Amino acid sequence: MNSGKYVFAQILSIINSYEFSKCVKRYNGNYRARGLNCWNQFVQLFFGQLTARNGLRDICLCLNAHNNSLYHLGIKQSVNESTLSRANENRDWRIFADFGAYLINLVQPLYAKTPVPHLEMDNDIFVLDSTTISLSLTLWSWARGKRSRGAIKVHTLLDLRGNIPTFIYISDGKYHDVNALDEIEIIPNAIYVMDKAYVDFRRLYTLNEVNSFFVIRAKDNFRFKVIESRKVDKSIGLRCDQTIKLVIYKSKKQYPEKLRRIKYYDSEKDITLVFLTNNFEVEALEVAALYKNRWQVELFFKWIKQNLQIKTIWGHSENAVKIHIWVAVCTYLVVAYLKYQLRSPYSVYEIMQILGISVFAKTPINELLTKTQIKQNVKEQLNLFNFNEILTHH
Repeated sequence: MNSGKYVFAQILSIINSYEFSKCVKRYNGNYRARGLNCWNQFVQLFFGQLTARNGLRDICLCLNAHNNSLYHLGIKQSVNESTLSRANENRDWRIFADFGAYLINLVQPLYAKTPVPHLEMDNDIFVLDSTTISLSLTLWSWARGKRSRGAIKVHTLLDLRGNIPTFIYISDGKYHDVNALDEIEIIPNAIYVMDKAYVDFRRLYTLNEVNSFFVIRAKDNFRFKVIESRKVDKSIGLRCDQTIKLVIYKSKKQYPEKLRRIKYYDSEKDITLVFLTNNFEVEALEVAALYKNRWQVELFFKWIKQNLQIKTIWGHSENAVKIHIWVAVCTYLVVAYLKYQLRSPYSVYEIMQILGISVFAKTPINELLTKTQIKQNVKEQLNLFNFNEILTHH
């Protein structure tokens, strides 16, 4: 890349502005846009995420301070806080959601062959979970949470091959997690890993009917009868591997087929876990390993809260909140895309740290991100982010 260009301009050059303009046109986003069009709005919010600004005022302050450099950064103009805020309140959030979907479709295939730790299977493997962001009901009156508190939930389907979010759904805090199953597009032969909050036999049977698989932690009070028991090796933590059928009338009606029940003792955490799955082909220990990898979505939520501006929301309306979160997701995807294209040995976390302090530098970005200054083993290079590094830096 051109050494005469600012790092931020080099990053913008890999973002497909034509695809973004298609999203804008779809919702007539630039209608009556006088001072700030949708692309410039996105670029300024993207700048705020990449440089970890605390709010719209911070973004505008920094850009105004570098007013003479804005054109070379790839930013058409600086605006004040009220103009940027008004754009977030009024521009259709689906513009940014659609562009996020485009980036997902661009980035996900790049990591499709990334191995999942402790597993050797060809299936697509997804983890479904949500994270809650607490808000003040005084300022975000629409975001009702539990116990008279304000909150929003970000429901995420994470592809374990590369830890790429393939589905994002933003709701208020009262929205039950299991409802997100109705929103995702089910892929045949894929494996969906979930915790016990997603136990709903009608919805699980829907997954079964389209020939996809699920691994879910069972609730403590569910009732069943054992059809068959298979021998297990208790020395590796397995306690039982059974074929069962549900016995409660409502549950049996919702899921009339057989299920597989696996009990596993985790010696590291000194806890016994019970899993349900409709996959009778994989080894029982692989089912436990699939659920163990569910922790990746928890690390993903922790990572984006620590490294992207997502806990401090840059707007009060539902529209502004959704724009904010989708721009944060887009930032993550752009950095993941950059990592792949440059074959960078750095993790996404490290790249974010480097780019955050380098946006006004004129170093070629491939030189900036491909110098191997840290010795990494193969396992670390395959991971998009390294949780141990996150803990070390925080």
